[in-house]
Order: sequence, then structure tokens, then C-alpha cells
Amino acid sequence: MTSSPHLPPQVVHVYEADLIWVTSGANHGDALDLAALSEPGDVYQLDRDAKPLRLLLSADPDAGQIICPGSEVGQAGEQIRLVARHVMITPEGDTVDILLIHHEEAHQFYALPLSPIIPRVDYTLLEATDDPGDVRLSDLVCIAFTTGTLITMAGGAQRPIETLTPGERVLTRDNGPQPVRLVAKTTLRALGSFAPVVISAGTLGNESDLVVAPHHRVFLYRRGERRLGDTAEILVQAKHLVDGEHVWRREGGYVDYYALVFDHHEIVYAEGVPVESLQVSEATLSLMPEELTAEIRARLPDLTHTPHFGTEAGKDLLDMVGREALFRKKD
Repeated sequence: MTSSPHLPPQVVHVYEADLIWVTSGANHGDALDLAALSEPGDVYQLDRDAKPLRLLLSADPDAGQIICPGSEVGQAGEQIRLVARHVMITPEGDTVDILLIHHEEAHQFYALPLSPIIPRVDYTLLEATDDPGDVRLSDLVCIAFTTGTLITMAGGAQRPIETLTPGERVLTRDNGPQPVRLVAKTTLRALGSFAPVVISAGTLGNESDLVVAPHHRVFLYRRGERRLGDTAEILVQAKHLVDGEHVWRREGGYVDYYALVFDHHEIVYAEGVPVESLQVSEATLSLMPEELTAEIRARLPDLTHTPHFGTEAGKDLLDMVGREALFRKKD
């Protein structure tokens, strides 16, 4: 799907690249730089006074990513170009992708973290490449299912997600059968932050592997002594469930992602596991892949959702309680 000049601009948040610098290693004191000038093993930190800047972009078929009016970076009409991708790891073992972008007219580098980064935390460089792939600056969050995922319909039958059409009724946890408003699709390179997460068969009671985008949240109900957060209802991003054995990342090639949109933010059943539908809001749409955002805004321009009630469990909480406490015991 090509971009329309009438679509609202995409909003991303960037840092000046020299505010992310090497605190220990071969390039001690140097700022985040091109791949050829970066050294794996160097330890980086975000400056404690660093402030994110709003970068407003639109995609031009001929010129690429163009700065829009109102951006805190550059002037309207100027060009931004992706020049490198850095993969770093935290002391807790979580990986973070940081895209290095170049403001062509100002000859200025900016860093775009694909996951939140925290000042004065050590980020060790694993690898740097000058080929960031076809990931665009708006491709920050993808909440979607992969081809073949079985969705439970109103009557209890399961259907592959790619066969669903608007108007068909899907079983939801809280509101019973609900009609699908939109089944949106995008194709991304299964690289880094966009490589799908595989929840192996049986891990959460699923008969077959459940394969979703890393940011897609799984719904867990834990009460009494098994409660993990402030409420019995817990939402966990798939990437935080990764343990390398029961749940793992599948990198390589390309992946088709499908997003289900309803009138409300729902909990549906995929491979028998309760998971969220796409939550439509300006915050999420501004971080979604361009094809998904364009289709949702064009077909459902006035739709906005209130988030489903529930506590989001982050990586730190799962590290504390242990992921095995969430997984089903296999015979």
C-alpha cells in the first residue's frame, strides 16, 4: 500500500546521537556512530540530561522519509535517512535495537531506540550494521498475529486469521461474540525487534505453536497467591515471555502480520490462548507500521479505544517470579 500525502504524520522520539556515548571500551568517549566506526563490546550510556525530541515524518515515494511541520528536528520538507542499526544488551539480558538516522540538510545524527532506554544504564554493543533492512522509522510497534493463527469464532470453530473478513463474529472473553471491523495486514522483515515470538505448543495451554509480534500482549488470569500484580488480570508482552526454551524469537526472512480491530479493545482467543486485539489510539497508531496505520485511519477514521482493564507485567516482574510459574507443566 502506498502512502497518502493526506495521512497524518508519523511521530517518533529521537535523541541527539552524541547523548549516547561509550563509557567503557575501545571507543571510550565517542558518541553513537556509523557501523564501521563502532566496536562490539563497547558499553554505552544515555546521558542523564538527555531529552527526547519529537520527529514528525511522512513517507514520500520519491524522496523517502520527509520531515513534517511541527517537528522538533529540522524543517518541513527536509529529509531523514536510516544509516545504521545497533543491537545492544542490558545487564539483565534484554536486547535493544537503536537505529541511527541522518538529518541530511543539517548533517546531524540522531538515535531512535526501538525500545525505551534509560539514562545511566549500561548498554553493551553486540553488533552494528550499515544495512538496517527495510525497517522504517514508523515501524516501532506491531501488535499482530502471523499467518495461520487459529482464531476462535462465535460458534466455537477455529479459523485461520487470514481467512477472516469484516463483519464476521469472533468470540471475545468479556463481551461474547463481536463483529470484526477490520483485518489489516502488513509484511515486515523478521529482523531484530520485528522477529516474531513463538510460544511453543503446550506452554500456555495452546495445542499448536502461537506465533505473534513481540509487542502483542497475552492475557493471564492469576488470583490469590498466584497473583502477579495489583489485579488478577495481567497483560504480558510476548517478548517478555521469551526464555529460549518454551518461548523464543524466530528471525530470518519476512513475516506477514495480521491485526484484528473491533469496536472495543478486546481479549480474543488465538490457538486457544486469550490475547489482546489491536488497541486503536493515537499513541499506538503513531508507532505502528505504515501500512497498518494507513489502512486503519482510512477505513475507521473516528475509532479510538479505551484500553482493556488489567495490569501490564513487565520483564522485571517476570524475572522476579520466574517464567516457569506462568507456563503449563508438560507431562
